[in-house]
Amino acid sequence: MCELYSKQDTLALRGKHIGPSCKVFFASDPIKIVRAQRQYMFDENGEQYLDCINNVAHVGHCHPEVVKAALKQMELLNTNSRFLHDNIVEYAKRLSATLPEKLSVCYFTNSGSEANDLALRLAQQFTGHQDVITLDHAYHGHLSSLIEISPYKFLKGKDVKKEFVHVAPTPDTYRGKYREDHEDPARAYADEVKKIIEDAQSSGRMIAAFIAESMQSCGGQIIPPAGYFQKVAEYIHGAGGVFIADEVQVGFGRVGKHFWSFQMHGEDFAPDIVTMGKSMGNGHPVACVVTTKEIAEAFSSSGMEYFNTYAGNPVSCAVGLAVLDVIENEDLQENATRVGNFLTELLKKQKAKHTLIGDIRGIGLFIGIDLVKDHQKRTPATAEAQHIIYKMKEKRVLLSADGPHRNVLKIKPPMCFTEEDAKFMVHQLDGILTVLEEATGTKTESVTSENTPCETKMLKEAHVELLRDSTTNSKENPSRKRNGMYTDTHSLLSKRLKT
Repeated sequence: MCELYSKQDTLALRGKHIGPSCKVFFASDPIKIVRAQRQYMFDENGEQYLDCINNVAHVGHCHPEVVKAALKQMELLNTNSRFLHDNIVEYAKRLSATLPEKLSVCYFTNSGSEANDLALRLAQQFTGHQDVITLDHAYHGHLSSLIEISPYKFLKGKDVKKEFVHVAPTPDTYRGKYREDHEDPARAYADEVKKIIEDAQSSGRMIAAFIAESMQSCGGQIIPPAGYFQKVAEYIHGAGGVFIADEVQVGFGRVGKHFWSFQMHGEDFAPDIVTMGKSMGNGHPVACVVTTKEIAEAFSSSGMEYFNTYAGNPVSCAVGLAVLDVIENEDLQENATRVGNFLTELLKKQKAKHTLIGDIRGIGLFIGIDLVKDHQKRTPATAEAQHIIYKMKEKRVLLSADGPHRNVLKIKPPMCFTEEDAKFMVHQLDGILTVLEEATGTKTESVTSENTPCETKMLKEAHVELLRDSTTNSKENPSRKRNGMYTDTHSLLSKRLKT
């Protein structure tokens, strides 16, 4: 693969010309990726990495059918959607067919951020209200309107919560306010939303929308309890608002059994607006908002035309159609179910073996590993999570960590991920956890007592290696970012290992 610059020159030029808030993975030793195929990425030296986090390359990096569709249409025509063209209507028809009947009107955009921004405009125009209820730790995009409703961002910056924004507790039954031992956590979390509505109304404010990812990604791979969305929708509709389901990260069959993640909540639940992006174009920038005829007509009644220069162009729609074809032709939903179940079972066995694993949660190819230092207190193992990510990188496996405490390992790979990939990933994780737990003294006594003298010597050597690695990475930029991998915590881990 021909490179314009050496890795060091690329880094230097990035430092000179790219905004400093635009971070890279593994800042102390970033990977320079020059090509990718299916579930693998390759650096400038030809080293292969197993991609366990790239939910953008949904059907696999550089899928030949998607590439062919883009090239064929690009050679023929690309223009904006004010001209009649079959691709946009065919794509809208195909997307609508995957959704509940009432969701039939599409607005195309270029990114999930644009889609969520437009969804807010639709809701506010339809209801005549401004206020939005969002979930704690939520992230919905980088536009100003979305930073305002993304506690994941505004609680970590200088911005403060706006008066029209209301934050409901994340429906997390492992670490949240109402846990798995609660008699009805779904209702309890939904009642928190109900209280927010009542408090807002008592202050003279009216709710326009409730917005949530169908499964919360940046919040730590959170799966809402069954019945939660139904109760929230009941309360929101009762207050005159609309329910927005953000499927930007979790749609297009990632949960396996269903095409959309909100569908796992039952046929008696359907949002009023659905937003989608990322995986739609398999790396090509295309996104969409789908809503009801009533909401679309209310939006049109404002008299303001909605026009987006690139959205819905023939090439983007050709790419989107090709992605839908690949999902169907390669039966990637079934693959997500089969491989996801297989991977989850492997990880549950690791949970029984390793004290650092507190919880395994997920559906299909959307899985989180919640790492803890204490099972009873569920103390987040933040430093350990960051250390593991870097050690997995050395083993040529790409993972990230997220959640409020940055202690949840996120697994959301391309949908062509295989059982062999799952075994390889878990094997590497097992080895890293074993060394880490022995070095930090977190292994159970029964397991530790089984070590032979030879194994004890190896563990001491591994301990030294961990210390060296932690010191090497101690200069990592400590700033936080979405899907980021940080090593300011490496120095913390180094201190723990030294004691």
